[in-house]
Amino acid sequence: MLRLDCLRSVYSELENCLVVTIMGAVAAELHSLGHRPNFFYLQHAMGLASSTGLGLALCLPEQRVIVFDGDGSLLMNLGSLSTMARYRPKKLVHVVFDNESLLSVGGFPTATSTGTDLEGIARAAGIPRVTTVRSVESFKSAVTDAMRGSELTTIIAKVEAKGPAAYVTDLSLLENRFQFRRHIQTLKTS
Repeated sequence: MLRLDCLRSVYSELENCLVVTIMGAVAAELHSLGHRPNFFYLQHAMGLASSTGLGLALCLPEQRVIVFDGDGSLLMNLGSLSTMARYRPKKLVHVVFDNESLLSVGGFPTATSTGTDLEGIARAAGIPRVTTVRSVESFKSAVTDAMRGSELTTIIAKVEAKGPAAYVTDLSLLENRFQFRRHIQTLKTS
């Protein structure tokens, strides 16, 4: 299963939620589908997408927040799972694309390539709803169910270690930060 196909399958559902992505391939592939002001591409902060999403979910509890993370990124910040489980924001969906590699920085294998089980770690940390998916159809179903539900959810999506041809976008990362902030401000005044 390709990450881009997964993103494409749920893209239409992302319009009314806050979306945080990790650096590299995930950000580039989501951006290639069409940028929206509610998308925040967290560049140059590997490991912090889950923490950023948690912060947003705690500050804006009525707003659906979806984080598109990666196995390498999550492995750098496993403590975020226990912190998410502690606070259990009801509208936070944490998607982890597990390609068993650090694709965006050279393709080095991650611990999931030698048996580390992110679903098991998330369950042990106390995340109330965790699943692993291996097809685009099951990915779309899991994400759609989580977005309609009211329980903290982590979805591990086993994807191929293939990424975009290029990681450059026409969106300034600095402008993305300000645009995302303006979008959140409109939510608070609505």
